[in-house]
Amino acid sequence: MARAEGVPAFTMNQLAAFVAVAEAGTISGAAERLHLSPSALSASVTDLERHLQTQLLHRRKAKGVSLTASGELVLPRARYLLHQASELEADARGDERGVSGLVRLGCYPSLAPTVLPQLVSDFARRHPEAHLEVHELTQDQLTSRLEAGDLDLAIMYDLDLAPSWRTATLAHLRPRVVLPATHRLAEDAGPVDLSHLRKDPMVLLDAPPSGSHAHDCCARAGFTPRVAYRARTYETARSFVGRGLGWTLLLQRPSSDTTYEGHPVVVKEIVAPVLPEVAVDLVWHPGSLLSRATRTFITEALNKPAQEKRPVPPKF
Repeated sequence: MARAEGVPAFTMNQLAAFVAVAEAGTISGAAERLHLSPSALSASVTDLERHLQTQLLHRRKAKGVSLTASGELVLPRARYLLHQASELEADARGDERGVSGLVRLGCYPSLAPTVLPQLVSDFARRHPEAHLEVHELTQDQLTSRLEAGDLDLAIMYDLDLAPSWRTATLAHLRPRVVLPATHRLAEDAGPVDLSHLRKDPMVLLDAPPSGSHAHDCCARAGFTPRVAYRARTYETARSFVGRGLGWTLLLQRPSSDTTYEGHPVVVKEIVAPVLPEVAVDLVWHPGSLLSRATRTFITEALNKPAQEKRPVPPKF
C-alpha cells in the first residue's frame, strides 16, 4: 500500500528503539529493556537514520553509543511524538476504560507541599488507570520543560509569565511577613508596615521568581532589603527565621506556625504598602494538545476548595 502524502516513512517502533538506545547508552542494554534482540534493535535505528537521511548515533564497539548533533536535536522530538502517540491511544480508549494515561506535572517547590498532596491523592483515587509524574522545579526550569514538551502542565505563580502561556487560576495569595517570635513587631496586634523592617536582616527565598518578587515588594515600601541569608526552599527560610536570623516574605502559609525544629514563627499581614495578590496558576504550552487525563486533572483541580481561591476556568 502506497504511503499517503505528508506521512513520514519512519515508524513509532523505530522512534522507540532510538530513544531506548539513547537513554540506555548501549544497544544491548536497550535491547534487554525492550525484550528485543540487539540485532533487531540496531536495525530499527538504522532504518530510522535512513528515513531521516542523517546519522543519529555514533556506535563504538565495547564503548556504547553517543548522540550525534542530529541525534541531540531528534531525541526530545522523538520523546514528544511517542508521548503524544501514547496519549492518543489513552484518549481513544477513554470512554471504555475511564481516564488513563500519563500526566507529567511540574510544580514550583514552595507550592508543592501545600498544593500537590491533595490534588495528587484525589486524582489517583478517582482515576487508578492514570498516572501523575511529578517534578519540582523553579519557574524558569518549569517554563523550559513546558517549551520542550517534557511537561504537560505546571503549577506556578503568575509572576513574570508571558501572556502567550495558557493558564487556569487555582488561587490568589497575599504576600505576608514571617517574623521570629522574639521580634519587636511580633507581639503587636494587627498587620505590619513593611517599611518598619528596612533596617532588619532579611532571609530571602532565592528561588526564581520569589527573590525578585520579594525585592519588588520592598521597593514598593521604599527600601532595599538587607539580605543576610538566602534559602532555596520556603521551609529553610522559615527555619532561619525561627532561629532569629532575620525576617522573610512568603506567599505560602503552612498550617503550622512552627518550624521543623519546633521554633515558633509569627505570620503578619501587611497593611502598607498595599501589595497586589499573586495568582497560583496551572500553566500549559499554547501549542500543546492536552490529553484527556490532563484536561481532567485541570478541571478537577479547579473544583477543589482552597483558601483565598477565586478560580478562573480554563479554555482548552
